[in-house]
Amino acid sequence: MAHGDAETVVAVPAGERALIAWGFPIAGMALGWLLKAAAGWIAGLSWAPLQGPFKLIAQIPEPWATIGALALGLVAGLLLVLTAIGERLTVTVRDDAAVLTRVDGPSHTVARERLAAVFVDGKQLVLQGADGWEHARESSDLRPAELRAAFTAHGYPWRDDGDPHRDLFRLWVPDLPGLPDGANALLAARAKALSKREEVESAVLREELRRLGVLVREEQRRQYWRLATPPAPGDRAV
Repeated sequence: MAHGDAETVVAVPAGERALIAWGFPIAGMALGWLLKAAAGWIAGLSWAPLQGPFKLIAQIPEPWATIGALALGLVAGLLLVLTAIGERLTVTVRDDAAVLTRVDGPSHTVARERLAAVFVDGKQLVLQGADGWEHARESSDLRPAELRAAFTAHGYPWRDDGDPHRDLFRLWVPDLPGLPDGANALLAARAKALSKREEVESAVLREELRRLGVLVREEQRRQYWRLATPPAPGDRAV
């Protein structure tokens, strides 16, 4: 957590970023080398799957087989680094607003005056208005203690007891009555995305549900929902 004259930034610790930046490529190269080393043995097993690719790998002469395996592992590791870093949330807290950003997405700014509760709900950071509308609900690996310190330092209404509207959430099951038109289909699609751990798709579907006035939270891949009235376009935090 970094402090400035007018803002506090909560981000992934430098040590964790270094571990991701160096660990994933090294692990990728190690895995590539192991696959290359085991290719000949696996190719000799009549019951093993993917016989064709392993036989092809086993036939590549050295040192090109090792060089190729290490290069492919390095590329795979670097792609994982980009994905992992891009998904990490950074929270910048100022006296007038909180800014939530990800490397691979747009920033989201919420004015302090809009908020009546800030809390952590499982692995998600929630910024909530007095009317119960969630101006932000973002997945986060940031430490709750650091988030609490940052928000309270700038006078935000942090709640250690979590969501004041938690009891209003209902477990979603298919074709549940009481939802707006189209919400059941979106929740069904989101259930599939959650089961496949498709975080980007589930976030997109969450936003579509928000447009219908349906707020969603998860527990162990189960979806819970409640209705809330979205603010008018001119009243939304930018």
